[in-house]
Amino acid sequence: MPISPSSDSSRALTAQPQVWGKVPQRNRNFTGREDLLEKLRAGVTSDVTAVVSLQGSLISEGIGALQGYGGVGKTQVAIEYAYRFQHEYDLVWWIPADQPMLVRAALASLAPRLGLPSASSAGIEDAAMSVLDALRRGEPYSRWLLIFDNAEQPESLEGMIPHGPGHVLITSRNHAWQGEVGTVPVDVFTRPESIAFLQRRVVKGISTEDADRLAEKLGDLPLALEQAGALHAETGMSVDEYLRLLDEHAGQLLDASKPSDYPLSMTAAWSLSVSQLAAKLPEAVDLLRCCAFFGPEPIPRDVFGTLDEEFMAQSRLKELLGNALQLSKAIRELGRYALARIDSGSRTIQVHRLVQALLRDEVGEEDRPAFRHEVHLLLTAAVAKHRPDDAESWPRYGALLGHVTPARVKRCQEPSVRRFALNMVRYLYSSGDYRSARDLIQELLGEWEVVSGADDESVLLAQGQLGIVLRELGAYAEAFEINQETLSRMQTVLGPRHEETVLLTNSHGADFRTRGDFAAALEHDRRSLALHREKFGEDDAGTLRAMNNLAVDYLLVGDYAQAFELQNEAFSRYSRSRESNQQAKLIAWNGLARIVRLRGNYLEACDVGEDAHEFGLLELGADHPWTLRTAKDLSIAKRRAGLIDEAFEIAEQTFDREERLFGPDHPDTLATALCLANTLRTMGRVAEALELLRDTADRYERVFGADHPFKHGCDMNLALLLRVNGDVEEARRLDQKSLDGFDSGLGRDHHYSLTCAINLASDYATLGDNDEARRLGEDTLDKLRSLLGEDHPLTLASAANLVVDLRAGGEVDRAEALEDDTINRYREVLGEDHPDARAARARERLDFDFDPPAL
Repeated sequence: MPISPSSDSSRALTAQPQVWGKVPQRNRNFTGREDLLEKLRAGVTSDVTAVVSLQGSLISEGIGALQGYGGVGKTQVAIEYAYRFQHEYDLVWWIPADQPMLVRAALASLAPRLGLPSASSAGIEDAAMSVLDALRRGEPYSRWLLIFDNAEQPESLEGMIPHGPGHVLITSRNHAWQGEVGTVPVDVFTRPESIAFLQRRVVKGISTEDADRLAEKLGDLPLALEQAGALHAETGMSVDEYLRLLDEHAGQLLDASKPSDYPLSMTAAWSLSVSQLAAKLPEAVDLLRCCAFFGPEPIPRDVFGTLDEEFMAQSRLKELLGNALQLSKAIRELGRYALARIDSGSRTIQVHRLVQALLRDEVGEEDRPAFRHEVHLLLTAAVAKHRPDDAESWPRYGALLGHVTPARVKRCQEPSVRRFALNMVRYLYSSGDYRSARDLIQELLGEWEVVSGADDESVLLAQGQLGIVLRELGAYAEAFEINQETLSRMQTVLGPRHEETVLLTNSHGADFRTRGDFAAALEHDRRSLALHREKFGEDDAGTLRAMNNLAVDYLLVGDYAQAFELQNEAFSRYSRSRESNQQAKLIAWNGLARIVRLRGNYLEACDVGEDAHEFGLLELGADHPWTLRTAKDLSIAKRRAGLIDEAFEIAEQTFDREERLFGPDHPDTLATALCLANTLRTMGRVAEALELLRDTADRYERVFGADHPFKHGCDMNLALLLRVNGDVEEARRLDQKSLDGFDSGLGRDHHYSLTCAINLASDYATLGDNDEARRLGEDTLDKLRSLLGEDHPLTLASAANLVVDLRAGGEVDRAEALEDDTINRYREVLGEDHPDARAARARERLDFDFDPPAL
């Protein structure tokens, strides 16, 4: 609904929003713009969204865009709107929008204020999507305002603007917004506004006549007026003197052929302010020039206090940076001369992008590389002692993200700076922002491969990072090819026992699992673990990752004893480790719960899984990929333990989250879809389960291919539902096809194959072919006893079904003997009240389904 000042008469004009974040400090000298603010207010409170732009009129739907040239005050109008109308909103949030990565990060930072998992726990991508969903639904706040500042192309915000009950305001210099949303023009001040502004800005006073002369000379450009007012207030310079110097600087600037898109009035005002500051404190000008080569986003103040001796030796600002008192004074002077915005609350420094551009031009082509390298050193030093996969370090990395691309970090060839760039990618990947990680690593590779060649170490490391990100995005085939080629190059260029080669060796093992080649993955990861132990020792984080991966391989080939031994050891070592890596610990913890379940200890698996899930919720958040994977496995354990209602609640919530966060075709979404369908079938909701599984089966083939074991497993589940739904012949055909696929890829002695064989025997029995059902059942039971042991629940299910087939074939004595033994074992293993035990006593056939593990 539209909001108007009278929409809630009980709300005081001085009321504060419950959530207020990242909005820059209010300009106490803000002047005029009343017509503009009225148009903007009318636009955003209409039934549609409004956008404010340099040209055009308000038209669109609840979104407003302010468009105009640099320095006209678009951002200041947006800030004033936020403060002036804050009493109409429960939530106001500021979003820097000139880089897509920053948009997602800013949205994600809002998550905890909405009762959602933070970006440090859920990952940037997941947290941002959760925020957008909550805003669209208006929960918990329907009266919200988002301000996207300095948006470039409209497509850069695609999918990032919520269409819900709140309001969106966008500022931009790009005329392309006129075709997307309604716009409000932002022009220079009117002359009365210029005069009023200067008389407020100059504390000691300025006459109307002098203010008019200044405004005339500066073309009524707000940013130029701000700097003129600051200089007048700081130095007491007379207006006549200022105008004389302004003419001199304008002439110099015209001689220098400044770009035509920089207003001369702004250029002259800036140049004069810088020259006056240089006379007072030249060190402050050096600092300002350095700031020009950061991005236009706020620069953390601490960036200028992190250089160690190695970096300090290379710094052109080492004398200033080494003197804390002088550095503080220089920063304060930048604020006094209105050359930078100093925010004491967030401890940041921000230089207007137009001022940055002017400074970069003033520096000259020959000196720009040195200033850029200074920024590279400062960024690198700021996180030199912080691991990118440590959640506690993510806010520090996030604060630097907006400067990586503008500072042209990709062009630096110094190894330490390239390592910083790779760590920034790792931060994005570890925090869950896979798309930004992919975009950044591709940007780096596009530069590094041309400059340094394919065999450069940094290029090889970047290729390895790209493979990881693509695999997490579900691009399995592309990831396999990249990692295979990169590993081969590393082995040749760096050597097979180089640290980075060994680490990529471990990562590449997952690529074999995603292809369904579990035996190859096992052999690969055996060698990988040996390499890690030799290179890093038993307790190193890399060694524990390799151990965890090998445990998954043993699980996939059905060697549960080896899988349990390795997984238990990995988890124990993670638990004792002093190194804080919550995600790695959760992976091992969930792996332990999963192998306990697969060994048939369902109640124990529930206990371990609940502990792991609670840890994930607390440390990583509900939407983190590994928390979701843990939830899915916990649902399976509860279903196997007979806790169907609890299993369904977890399965349904997890599927909804996965689909919302990753889309319907992501491997994790498909796995949770199988989990939910299996639970629905167990509850007797066959039609719902069948509809979900038909769709999922088609998606499995597109993602994994027709011959992947997981595709056969999905088809096996579909066949089970078809039989329950009465389509028995089609169920038999699909089960036989799945079993043939399992036999071809894994062999008949694999637990996937034997599970499918149990279900195929039931198909034959339902069709009346009792002999074939008994023959297949006897063979399956023998193999399961050998593979899993006589007390495993899968073995007991096979035995219970064979009892039914033996009775149907008239072999009563054999049936009774087997039945007595099976019922006794059920009593010992699962208890008399377990659904499987009850079904066995009632001589009902038991079915088992397939649930894929995370690879």
